[in-house]
Amino acid sequence: MGARWADFQYEIYLNGMNGTVPRLPTDLTRLEELAEHRLGPGPVGYVAGSAGNGSTERANRAALERRRIVPRMLRDVEERDLSVRVLGRTLPAPLALAPVGVLSIMHPDAECGAARAAAAQGVPFILSSASSTPMETVAEAMGDAERWFQLYWGSDREVTRSFLGRARAAGFSVLVVTLDTPLLSWRPRDLDRAYLPFLHGVGTANYFTDPAFRAGLDKPVEEDPNAAVLRFLGLFGDAAHTWPDLAFLREHWEGPIVLKGILHPDDARAAADAGMDGVVVSNHGGRQVAGSVAAADALPGVVGAVGDRLDVLFDSGIRTGDDIAKALALGARAVLLGRPYAYGLGLDGQAGVEHVVRSVLAELDLTLALSGHASPATLDPSVLTEGSD
Repeated sequence: MGARWADFQYEIYLNGMNGTVPRLPTDLTRLEELAEHRLGPGPVGYVAGSAGNGSTERANRAALERRRIVPRMLRDVEERDLSVRVLGRTLPAPLALAPVGVLSIMHPDAECGAARAAAAQGVPFILSSASSTPMETVAEAMGDAERWFQLYWGSDREVTRSFLGRARAAGFSVLVVTLDTPLLSWRPRDLDRAYLPFLHGVGTANYFTDPAFRAGLDKPVEEDPNAAVLRFLGLFGDAAHTWPDLAFLREHWEGPIVLKGILHPDDARAAADAGMDGVVVSNHGGRQVAGSVAAADALPGVVGAVGDRLDVLFDSGIRTGDDIAKALALGARAVLLGRPYAYGLGLDGQAGVEHVVRSVLAELDLTLALSGHASPATLDPSVLTEGSD
């Protein structure tokens, strides 16, 4: 039997006997509004903001909510196990914390606070290239816990090579390559406030501490930070990458490589043909292409194309435990959770992230049990029906 995530609810109720209630809502859909009220529109707007008028983010939610779970009765669900096998490792639950950059705008503990929370709950933490904290510092905060490194694949090969070497040396075991951000999209919430943390040297820690990056500067970062920011902006993305370029990453990374941002079955097939180990069906939470297909609508096609050749993960729109159940039923091996844990961090540091993880996994555990499932292994598309939008 695996961890009894659902027991978190009884812990909450028992604490209530002493007059203690949760510091944060257990309905995680309330966190964004609460975070904006407490932290202000700039930082929360950066995390919450989407491309264009937000149509893709709304479509992500609608696609998940349109699918409804059909519970089954009188099935033995007393002993439950949410553990899954993903990318050659066993995870205690089908969840990892997604890469979210510049977390210092949400809380001073930044990536280290979120990483410690993930380690405490036994779920993988995926560190963004655009973190506020150097990867080595985050790794030290996690001890020997499972950690993956997300790469924004820039235009400077020497910097990319250096990042990969540093990540491996720091114990990051999986490389997650984000493909959908060769350029930043049109994001009105940030544009209307002229708010881009990178211009202030926030979210650039991995770059500013990197020897290959620093070698390209005329003066040390500390002497001319503006020049360092301009160099960062110039190499952050590369819209010229094509499928054959993946060979460079494979050459310089020993371990699983996962491509994040896949929505079309043909791109998933290309990933499998290139020897990749996994894909993340994702539209970056609606942050990159306004009017994009909803990630949950794209998921079945990708699973059908390559689900037997590599591991298919999912993000974009996950807010609740039943969302996770639906994604698993559509064929995902596991999901990545992003914005909710960032809000939890902003509201209560490491404890806030742990609250988010425990809440969403308790809800998933209960959703599966009450629907007649003792593990994710029995979830498939027959579990779902489609209602109206």
